[in-house]
Amino acid sequence: MYFSRRSFLKLSAAAGAATFLKPVHVFGAPLQPSSNYFGVHPFISANPDAVFIIKTNIDVKTNTSAIKAAACDFAKSVFVPMEQASGGVPVSTKVALKPNITCRDTTNALYTREGTMGIVTDSNFVEGIIESIKSLGVAGNQFYIRETNCPTDYEEGGYLSMATRTGAEIRDMSASVSSLKLSDVQWVDVPDGVWFTKIPFLAPVNSPDTFLLNVAKLKTHLMGLTLCAKNMQGSIAHDYQQHCAAYSATMNVDSAHINPNAKAIILANYNRHLESIPRWDRPGDSGGIWQETWASRCLDTNSVTHPALHIIEGIYGRDGNFVVGPAPDGRATDYMTNVIIFGRNQFHVDNIGIWLAGHEPGNFGLLHMAIERGQAKYLNPDKIPLYEWKSDGSASLIPLTSLTRTPLKTPYLQRDYNGQAEEYYHLVNEPFTYPSEVRTNNIHKPDFRLSQNYPNPFNPSTTIEFSIPTSGNVRIDVCDVTGSIIEVLSDRYYTTGSHLLSWNASAKANGVYFCRMRYGGTSQLRSMVLVK
Repeated sequence: MYFSRRSFLKLSAAAGAATFLKPVHVFGAPLQPSSNYFGVHPFISANPDAVFIIKTNIDVKTNTSAIKAAACDFAKSVFVPMEQASGGVPVSTKVALKPNITCRDTTNALYTREGTMGIVTDSNFVEGIIESIKSLGVAGNQFYIRETNCPTDYEEGGYLSMATRTGAEIRDMSASVSSLKLSDVQWVDVPDGVWFTKIPFLAPVNSPDTFLLNVAKLKTHLMGLTLCAKNMQGSIAHDYQQHCAAYSATMNVDSAHINPNAKAIILANYNRHLESIPRWDRPGDSGGIWQETWASRCLDTNSVTHPALHIIEGIYGRDGNFVVGPAPDGRATDYMTNVIIFGRNQFHVDNIGIWLAGHEPGNFGLLHMAIERGQAKYLNPDKIPLYEWKSDGSASLIPLTSLTRTPLKTPYLQRDYNGQAEEYYHLVNEPFTYPSEVRTNNIHKPDFRLSQNYPNPFNPSTTIEFSIPTSGNVRIDVCDVTGSIIEVLSDRYYTTGSHLLSWNASAKANGVYFCRMRYGGTSQLRSMVLVK
């Protein structure tokens, strides 16, 4: 039954009195986050297995101002002021960014600057993230952009000039680890490494008290689409970053940092995986054993790397393999895919990115191996909780099939069918059966719950999380202390699970307001405090 007006006034009066007597605890409300700390939005952190999608609407890849604006809107809603007790880090923290700014192959006869934009994470997108985080109180000289490959190509993507504008540091760190300064390297032990026992990251990546962001690019290559997971290998010093070296190759690294049983373990795993991983039966140094070797190194790297957020810049996506691709003239092609994909688990983020690019994620071996090593929970993209995130900080569960796919062709493990080879650039989209997995976005049946808004007190915007045990209509009202409705935030059908709304009270006066949720004949109420 809905609250009566008398019940509402009684409850709101008690809550309002409590607000002014003890303003830091209204229905368990948190303190207003201090401007001295920041972090990833609490809703994202509370859903570490989920993937979030922002749909953008940018006309062409050369619209730099629109790309930067989209990144600013994204970052302002995702990176927020926070209390230290809630996981916030000091604004004095170093911020390390790992965009994909690998080699653009400028000597290739097919190379053009605009034609190869999709090889790297767009620098305008990275600039938008930096500027948004700077607005939280982080100084420009606290940002460090790291990439070990092809420093001569940095400016082809606008990274040197962008770093000058923002104050971020980017420099040539492509020398072998023995030639770098001790302060340039952060050595990390890999306790359960299949290949590595120790990895030298480019500091401050993986250094203590560093806020790390992994900003990958939606693109294909010989490894298929590995996106966030693969992107981290470029944060490692030469020659340790050569994860793509063949099984039979010898990496130019200290043998003390390689598991002495690595090749035997990889071969045994490969033989076991032949029965379960599609296309693993492709023979030769460019076949399944190569992918097994590369994926083992990649998983070692990701096992000891813990970014605050994994992001795929998919404003535009790229097919083919760097410069070359399936276009009639032999070039790769960029497409306006208009998505930003992000989350706390890189393999879940990559899984959704693979699906959006027109491929069936169950056909990609890295994801199978990540499940096996406990670095991911879900192989079936339908099972990953998927949210559409809006720039106002609201989020709604959506079905995977509500998203538009853009086919991006890859040379990943080309295979023969009855003696006839498929095209070199192809989609890896043959059906895959996910054993004993239910096709649903909901991992458990949540309670009917209206959570306390965050932040609270707030000025001028706050977010409101709620969950429902079964799909149905939900109405969210904002009321004043008399019980009068001053704004209807939502009145529509929602799917089972947790959702997030945003309320901007910039036009409202200081004081106590109430958020009321109505669902299935019942109501819940929370107090909110606007302090300007």
